[in-house]
Amino acid sequence: MSNSSKRAALPLFNFALAIAMGAFCAHALKSSLSEYGLEVFNTSKDYHMWVGIVWIVLALSAISDRTWKWLTWVLGIGTILFCGSLYLLAVTNIKVLGAITPLGGATWIIGFTALGISALKGSLLVESVHD
Repeated sequence: MSNSSKRAALPLFNFALAIAMGAFCAHALKSSLSEYGLEVFNTSKDYHMWVGIVWIVLALSAISDRTWKWLTWVLGIGTILFCGSLYLLAVTNIKVLGAITPLGGATWIIGFTALGISALKGSLLVESVHD
């Protein structure tokens, strides 16, 4: 099994979870959540999917194992903090959960900024596909 195949597993499970959460909202929660709750839940689902797209693209790229491990932690923790807090806020209406959300967003921003800096330095990829 190739390294990129192993790497793809976690992002693909992330996609499965995001799709399940969207389906859960559309079918089981739609009638029981307020308009605000639906909006919050859908925001979480949308970010969950967007980050998942980036995660799978990077899983299939030629980034180093060290960068991949670090990235997996950053994206995983960011997803748990951001999406998890919003999913829970939507369902429970416990407003203090909204205070956790920016921590997840900041985690993502820091992670993507670090990846961007690595790319500018030419150290993001193990081997360049364009050379």
